[in-house]
Amino acid sequence: MAKMKGAIVVNTERCKGCSLCVVACPLNLIQLADKKVNLRGYRFVEQVNTEACTGCTSCAIVCPDGCISVYRVKNEA
Repeated sequence: MAKMKGAIVVNTERCKGCSLCVVACPLNLIQLADKKVNLRGYRFVEQVNTEACTGCTSCAIVCPDGCISVYRVKNEA
């Protein structure tokens, strides 16, 4: 059976580090960068576990600045 696998791409320069996506992720796969900031001085979000993402799009839906793109592919396992 094919299982959906997802990946997110964050526009780190637009991200303001509001953490709404961190809260929205049902699998806790996103977190604020620990010691990195973008050019505007904001800590941005990063995907910390790329293998477990299902591509549910919860993070992209809640992002007020549209910084997150979600890609979904079938993983033939």
